[in-house]
Amino acid sequence: MPVLVARRCFVSGRVQGVFYRGSTRQKAIELGLSGYARNLPDGRVEVLAVGDATAVVSLIDWLAIGPPAAHVSNVDVIELDLDAIDDVPVGFATR
Repeated sequence: MPVLVARRCFVSGRVQGVFYRGSTRQKAIELGLSGYARNLPDGRVEVLAVGDATAVVSLIDWLAIGPPAAHVSNVDVIELDLDAIDDVPVGFATR
């Protein structure tokens, strides 16, 4: 039985205007995850990933690389309690 986890990630670097959110959505759907990716006003991208622990780790590993035009300088990961999340979309969305 899969272990479900939730992680909120904040990705820094050249991650806006380089198809980072769209690529993240594609990868997350491929991995069967729920959540979202959205641009933040400070230039970072916030990613909420919910699903199987192994798949979430795979997405976090991918976030550190991103799509070809991106240059990721840092990924901060925060563990979340699944019961505390009230904004998880069905599937994976870009906002």
